[in-house]
Amino acid sequence: MTITHTTVPAGPVVPSTGALRPLPLGDLRLTGGYWADWQQRNADTVIRHCETWMERIGWTGNFDAAASGEPFDHAGIEFVDSEVYKLLEAMAWQLGVQHDDDLAERYDRLVERVAGAQDADGYLHTSFGRPWQRPRWSDLEWGHELYSMGHLLQAAVARLRTAGGGRLVDVAVRVADHLVDVFGTGGREAVCGHPEIEPALVELGRATGDHRYVDLARTFVERRGHGLLAPIEYGQEYFQDDVPVRDADVLRGHAVRALYLAAGAVDVAVETGDAELLRAVETQWANTVAKRTYLTGAMGAHHQDEAFGADYELPPDREYGETCAAIASNMLSWRLLLETGESKYADLIERTLYNAVMVAPREDGRAFFYANTMHQRVEGTVPPEDEVLRRALSSLRAPWFEVSCCPTNLSRTLASVQSVFATVSDDALQLHQYGDYEVDTVVGDGTRAAFSVRSDWPHSGRVEVVATADSDGPVALRLRVPSWSSGATLDVAGDAVPVAGDTVTVTRVFAAGDRVVLDVPVRARVTVPDARIDAVRGTVAVERGPLVYALESTDLGADVRDVTVLSGAEPLDGGVDDVRIAVRVHTTPEPNALPYRSADGATAGAPTGTDGADGDGRTVRLVPYASWGNRGPSTMRVFLPVG
Repeated sequence: MTITHTTVPAGPVVPSTGALRPLPLGDLRLTGGYWADWQQRNADTVIRHCETWMERIGWTGNFDAAASGEPFDHAGIEFVDSEVYKLLEAMAWQLGVQHDDDLAERYDRLVERVAGAQDADGYLHTSFGRPWQRPRWSDLEWGHELYSMGHLLQAAVARLRTAGGGRLVDVAVRVADHLVDVFGTGGREAVCGHPEIEPALVELGRATGDHRYVDLARTFVERRGHGLLAPIEYGQEYFQDDVPVRDADVLRGHAVRALYLAAGAVDVAVETGDAELLRAVETQWANTVAKRTYLTGAMGAHHQDEAFGADYELPPDREYGETCAAIASNMLSWRLLLETGESKYADLIERTLYNAVMVAPREDGRAFFYANTMHQRVEGTVPPEDEVLRRALSSLRAPWFEVSCCPTNLSRTLASVQSVFATVSDDALQLHQYGDYEVDTVVGDGTRAAFSVRSDWPHSGRVEVVATADSDGPVALRLRVPSWSSGATLDVAGDAVPVAGDTVTVTRVFAAGDRVVLDVPVRARVTVPDARIDAVRGTVAVERGPLVYALESTDLGADVRDVTVLSGAEPLDGGVDDVRIAVRVHTTPEPNALPYRSADGATAGAPTGTDGADGDGRTVRLVPYASWGNRGPSTMRVFLPVG
């Protein structure tokens, strides 16, 4: 059943209608475990790290220089304004979680610097529009003006929902009004080369109640796919400007662009009641997940154009899997979950968060991957701690990049990660993600639902939910049963009973102290890829719960290229940090022998009797994929050949 609700202070996405609605800010609080630890590390380390680097290399200084009115050399590429805005968004969400006087002061100072660069008519971009710079809107393919302003609007929404308003909100409203004048009805018929403005405009419209912003977002979505952007070598699909959004059946082109646009299209469809557009994006999500998504949830197979490949083109060693694409994927899945209530979207969010997103940061929060391969063929290098890299493609995690969209995107995600853990509807509280947190909210017309959730997820599959207050009326407590699980049980009154399906529901008038326990067996398991993914045909991967595992040369004592899994081997599970599997490590073949064999085992071009199958067997430790590379240079692979 679809419900209608009013805008309330909440997280990054607050649709006006939907099967589910997000919790108001403060109704869910992380209390410990994996996500609370990372959110605190974000507050203590990642935010400050991003501030320091952007100050050091002049990205924040661009706003001061622009405000001065004097000619200046712009620091960084065209869209570095957007990194400052994502940082401001992260700060705002973090202040909404826990106020900190020092962070609040730093936030206010940075906002003032941004505001000082705004033109009288509302335009705000440090790379364009001044007499010594390129004219406004002169490079819609690559200039990222609308993209950057979109991130500004999202930062303002974060402040509006955490503090009720403020200087940045005023700046953003002036920007949005300017965009309505320039690109709205009777204005310039154009779109941005990098979608992002679409979901930002819708969310600002939701937060302020000004439907003009939603209308402009709809205009941008409808204009896409009509060849308004100039042709480029990668083709119009790179910009999603080859096919109208409602006519496409799969995501294509630049992965981050495609996912941001799809998220914006869902927002537009929800706010305008456009069922056809919504069905189109649902179809695109389904086909993309089924045919163009990596085991980790990562998206984007091509390095050259940071793009999706063809169906089943998912090479692990050439995977791009940009962190921002993983974050954008979760943005899309979260919107579809809110609209439909279907658990498959929460399943993908979980997989993507634990693997494709959290592989990015180094354990200390001071270095990051940009692209995320699942097969590292060379050991790579340790980047200098004080240098800017172009991309971390052949190195370990680096402190900063020329294009540092991923660290700031990760920071805003961590600051608001709890927003995707639970939702409410007319009669139910839905728990989608697990960990340690407290929920105290209302369902329906005001029935209190207050629970303590305790779980060592993803290490353990036991989820204990205890009512912390009387519910005053019937509440349906609905828990997600992950798609990877089997044998889950539910214990309500001391008797564990098997559960089936993707959710399990307990409906009752809860009294303080009532306990519900969902127990999901978490075991290491072998995963076999679809045979149509030719790059990994004949291989297996190991998963445990929502975690994908990898083999590093650090544990193997040899290069991972030399290993095969023993046929029929099952993983040994000693816990999340002690997953092992039996392998054979092959020796170097005879000189002058080709690396091929006939079906009977003889090596092509080798002397008779040489089969190349020698080597030693051993049981080797695997590590959670997201943790690889934290112990120094290594080769690594997720999919292991069977032999």
